[in-house]
Amino acid sequence: MMIETTKLAPVIETAIYLCQLHAAKKNIQIDCLCPEALELNINGPLLEQALVNLIVNAIKYSDPDKKVLVLAEKKSDSVAIYIKDEGFGIEQKHLERLFERFYRVDTARSRKLGGTGLGLSIVKHIVQAHEGTIRVESKLGAGSTFIITLPIGGSSD
Repeated sequence: MMIETTKLAPVIETAIYLCQLHAAKKNIQIDCLCPEALELNINGPLLEQALVNLIVNAIKYSDPDKKVLVLAEKKSDSVAIYIKDEGFGIEQKHLERLFERFYRVDTARSRKLGGTGLGLSIVKHIVQAHEGTIRVESKLGAGSTFIITLPIGGSSD
């Protein structure tokens, strides 16, 4: 995996751009807050793919006319990227299994919305390849926030 020092804002902006058509169909606004100078040792295209998966999910599981926010901020030795939606939310009992392959919260709705249960598993593997972590905070009826935390140093392979 090719890791290089990369500005994070353009990676996020490209991911959002790739999701705009999807968002427009439901009149969902995607906002981005990321310091322009923020740099990380990452594989840009791979991280972009993880962000696209998360943003598409945020759109898919939100009602029309809602907002999705992608926010990145520097912590002491890491960068946190938040993908926050105003969607349906996820029941507490599903949160710990969410990143398992083929796990779907609501199989009836997933089938209707076209989910395979692989997207979040792929995201988890991409984040782990960057020596990072991903977790989710969610409240039923109030939306979900997926939080990717990546080390600033990055991996050195």
